[in-house]
Amino acid sequence: QLQLVESGGGLVQPGGSLRLSCAASGFTLDGYYITWFRQAPGKEREPLSCIRPTDGRPSYADSVKGRFTISRDDVKNAVYLQMNSLKAEETGIYYCAADLLSHLGTCSVTPGRYRYWGQGTQVTVSS
Repeated sequence: QLQLVESGGGLVQPGGSLRLSCAASGFTLDGYYITWFRQAPGKEREPLSCIRPTDGRPSYADSVKGRFTISRDDVKNAVYLQMNSLKAEETGIYYCAADLLSHLGTCSVTPGRYRYWGQGTQVTVSS
């Protein structure tokens, strides 16, 4: 059974940091495009960062560029999102998603293109 499990969420003060983890079972992440999405209350799911399967090249939404870092550990079969300088408006549920995207050949910002999803982890940025 292919499964993604996120962890690492919690309560953090504005300006603080968190490191989210996305662990996979049933398949190896290094063959998939992995994207982190955030869903704020009452809003649509938005893409934050993606890592490519072949060369591990990352890409970021403009809103998180310079503050968030995506990385992959092939030994642990996990992808991470290091989040620094968090803002109150970044409160939400954070999801990791995976897909081969073989027909696209690049990261996608569209949630519907990803076949595998984790259950999400809550991040609350508040003082």
